[in-house]
Amino acid sequence: MRQDIRAQRDWLATYRQLAAPRPRHTTALRLRLLDLSAHLLWHPFWCTPPGTPAARVELRRLAHRQEQRGTRAA
Repeated sequence: MRQDIRAQRDWLATYRQLAAPRPRHTTALRLRLLDLSAHLLWHPFWCTPPGTPAARVELRRLAHRQEQRGTRAA
């Protein structure tokens, strides 16, 4: 699971880079975002019945919490 939390953290960081004013290397960032999105798509947290976002929110919450603490998921 730690790999997937790390992937979610990387996804958030990449998204923030793209959202910044005048981002550099946008093609590489977009490709990275797509790759991370594909990885996260197959995570068990995302395999919930349609209309059940709680598991998806939990993965994001865990990633945000680790970012706030400044820890790295190995």
